[in-house]
Parts: sequence; C-alpha cells; structure tokens
Amino acid sequence: MRLALVVLLFVAALAPSLGRLSYNAWLGAAATGLSFSFVALGVWLSFRILDVPDLTLDGSLPLGAAVSAALILQGWHPAWTLLIAALAGGLAGVVTALITTRLHIHSLLASILTTTALFSINLHIMGRSNIPLLNEPTIFTGFSAALHGWLAALGGVELSRYANNLLAIGMVGLLVVLVKLLFDWLMRTEIGLALKATGDNRQMMRALGINPDWMILLGLGLANALVGLSGAIFAQYQGFADINMGVGLIIAGLAAVILGETFFRPRRVATASLAVVLGMVIYRLAITAALNVSIPLPGGGALHIDPLDVKLATALLVLVALWFSHGRQRSFGGG
Repeated sequence: MRLALVVLLFVAALAPSLGRLSYNAWLGAAATGLSFSFVALGVWLSFRILDVPDLTLDGSLPLGAAVSAALILQGWHPAWTLLIAALAGGLAGVVTALITTRLHIHSLLASILTTTALFSINLHIMGRSNIPLLNEPTIFTGFSAALHGWLAALGGVELSRYANNLLAIGMVGLLVVLVKLLFDWLMRTEIGLALKATGDNRQMMRALGINPDWMILLGLGLANALVGLSGAIFAQYQGFADINMGVGLIIAGLAAVILGETFFRPRRVATASLAVVLGMVIYRLAITAALNVSIPLPGGGALHIDPLDVKLATALLVLVALWFSHGRQRSFGGG
C-alpha cells in the first residue's frame, strides 16, 4: 500500500509532463510490456516457485530472437519460428539445470557459464551482431494492411498511425492469455504441484520418492522456453534481432515480479501469474514515463532522465520495491 501511494503521488507530481506524451508512446510501452511478459513468468517460475537463481534468461532472450530471425531469413513461416525459439530457450535452461544437478555447481554460476557460452552461440546463429527484419514477414504482417485500412476508414490517417502498436497489443495479448491459461493448468497438475514442492522443500520431495533434480530440469527448461518465446516475439515486433537484447534482462524480470506482487498481492497461482504479467506492463509504462518526464528545478532548469540511465533507474526501482516489500513483511511479522 505504501509503495502504491508513493507511485500515485509521483505520477500526480509529474502529470503535466506526462500529459505531453503521445498515445503511440503509451501504446508502444504496453506492447513491449506484453512482449516481455513471458520473461516475467520465467523469472517468477525460477525465483519464486523453484527458488533457483537463474541468469540464463539474459542469454535465452537473444537466443530466441536470433533463432526466429535466422529462420525467417531462411523462409520459415514466422509463427513456426516462435515454437522453435521457445524450444531453443528451453534447451538453454536444461543445460544450466544439468550443470547444476549433475556437476553440482551452484545454479548462479552455472547460469553465468551458460549465458557466456550463449553469446558466441547467438553470434554463430545470426552470422553477425544484428539482423534487421523490417522487410521480412512477421506474425503481424498478414494483419497489418487490413488494420491500417480499417482504422484509416474509421478515423483517417491520424488514427491509422496507431495500427502497428494496436495490432501488437491485440495479437501478443491473445498469445499471453493462451500461454497463461496453459501455465495455470500445468501448475494445477501433479507436475506443477511437484515443482512448487521442490521449491519449498527438496528433502521432502526425496522422501516422497520424487527426484527434485528432474523438477529443476523441467522448471528451468520451461522458464527459459518462455523467455526464448519472448525474444522471438520482441524481435518480430521491433523489426530486428540484436546480440545485446538480453543485457540486464533479469533486473527487468525481477522488477515486474516485485511490482506485480506489491500492487496486487496475489494469493493463488492464477492470480500470481496475472500479477507478474501486469507487473511487466506497469514496468514498461514506468520506464517510458521516466524517459519523457521533465521535472522543473529552482532557477528555471529542468531535470531529465537520460536514456543511458535506464538500467540505473531500473535498479533503483527494484531496490525501492524490495525495501517496501521487506518493510511490509517485517510489520506483519511483528519485528
């Protein structure tokens, strides 16, 4: 509640400058947030459910983007590349899990090793550091012209300018709903219950005759498959795949999870998965607002946030959210 109050006061103070932002900027932020929502689900699965720190995400996202872009250049249908990208991301998570469970190396170090190796692998897949997709078919191509025409007929050229972002929000939002429903169903099965039990007490799982190593293998594979899918979608939405797309991704995922849990306080898996998805959208909206606000200073100047400081602002946002969350837990715990 305190964090929500601080955010509301902050937005109210910056309302004049935020009002100058175009609708397309807000729509673009929402579309980007939905594209990255699978990252938030992956982070939530690995950190919250499995209780396994995993930095493979920073390599899985550009891996998914690289696989999707490379296959599109080879003539594959863009929709099929999403599935292949998810499988590639899942394979990266499995590698981290195998290093952790078979070689008994801490998951944090194992994920760093995998991410480091993925940098070279992604370069081999792409053949260069960047693949443009502006003139290539994507999952949005078949619907873009029709939506542009419909919006132009409805409200003229001015309204048709929103077509790309509206199309991305609609299509990616539909995919997010589908994946979320499948994810919620999985968490209600015996496998899902075993995943949650593994994160709670691995010794109990062994006593019940279930090998927790297999659950870690499945969980990290699924988490990174979601991130690989996100990378493919984002590459097709933005129109390029880049080797550095995943830098600092884990912080964005943590920010989404913390914001979702802080604002919505979910009690069940279904509401928790929805909360982290909305948390990623809120995070992207907050980043867009922060990059466009102008805070008046005494003496006639103004304070602007430089785009180079986005990662710093994100780290501070996560720090503040963690501080408020810790304070709330301490107050409920009586000390």
